[in-house]
Amino acid sequence: MEFDKLIQNLEKALKKPLPGREGQITMAPLPIDEERFIQSIRPDYRKGAVLMLLYPDLKKQAFVPFIKRPTYPGVHSGQIAFPGGKMEESDKDLSETALRETEEEIGVDAQKVELIGKLSDLYIPPSNFMVSPYIGFTLEKPEFSPDPEEVVRIINCPVNTLLDKSVRKTGTVQGSGGYRLKAPYYDIESEMVWGATAMMLGEFTYLWEQMDF
Repeated sequence: MEFDKLIQNLEKALKKPLPGREGQITMAPLPIDEERFIQSIRPDYRKGAVLMLLYPDLKKQAFVPFIKRPTYPGVHSGQIAFPGGKMEESDKDLSETALRETEEEIGVDAQKVELIGKLSDLYIPPSNFMVSPYIGFTLEKPEFSPDPEEVVRIINCPVNTLLDKSVRKTGTVQGSGGYRLKAPYYDIESEMVWGATAMMLGEFTYLWEQMDF
C-alpha cells in the first residue's frame, strides 16, 4: 500500500461515521461476548489509549508496528498489541496518552507523530479498561528503541498484509486465567494477533473495505 495514498484515503474515511461494533465484532473471540458492547461496563473502568502508527519504508510502502508484551502475571501477558497504556493524571487527554505511551514503549518521538483520527473506543472486560485507539503517522521510518520491560519484540507489518483476508484465521488461544477459547486472529509473522487488538483491526479493515476510494 502506497503510504501517501493510504494517508489521504484514511483522512477521508475517518471523517465519516465509524462502524464501531459492526467492525469490531468481526474479530471478537467466540462465542461473542455481548457484555463488551452493551452491558456490564463497570462504572469504575480505567481509561487507556493505543496508537496505530503508520510510516513509510524506503520504497514508500505503508507499515504499522506492533509490540509483543513480555510474559508477566497479567491479563495481557505475551500478547501482540499496539503501543499504549493507561491514562495518567498528567495527560491532558487520551491522544496525549497514546503518544506518550508510544514514545515510552518504542522510542518514537511524539513530536514527530501527526494524528489523523481515531477508531471507536473498546471496553476490555478482563482488565476493566476503556481503550481509545488513535491513528497517526510519521513521514519516515522511526528509529525504534523498545523498552525491554514493556516490549519483547517489535513487528513491522505492511498495511497490505492487514488488508489481506488470507491472514485472518480462527484458532485456539489462551485467555487470562489460563483458560482456552476459540478466537479469530491475524496471522502476522507467525504471531497470533487476537483479542482487543484484533477487534480494533477488525474495525479498521471493515472501514477500509466499505469505502469507495
